[in-house]
Amino acid sequence: MADLKFEIVEHLIELSITANGWTKELNRVSWNDADPKFDIRTWSPDHTKMGKGITLNNEEFQKLVKELTGK
Repeated sequence: MADLKFEIVEHLIELSITANGWTKELNRVSWNDADPKFDIRTWSPDHTKMGKGITLNNEEFQKLVKELTGK
């Protein structure tokens, strides 16, 4: 499996933290040098390891916000 390159471009929200220090976060992440996407997943304390998550492009994120807020 090829190495996965990522960069957390913008940290937006820390949603929760577990007893072992992993955090669930909403960030803007660039995957393999692509344009950043909204990303929700768990991260190790030093952000070198990650859990499964979901990425959303700008349109998907705006639609989610609109549906959740009713705006």
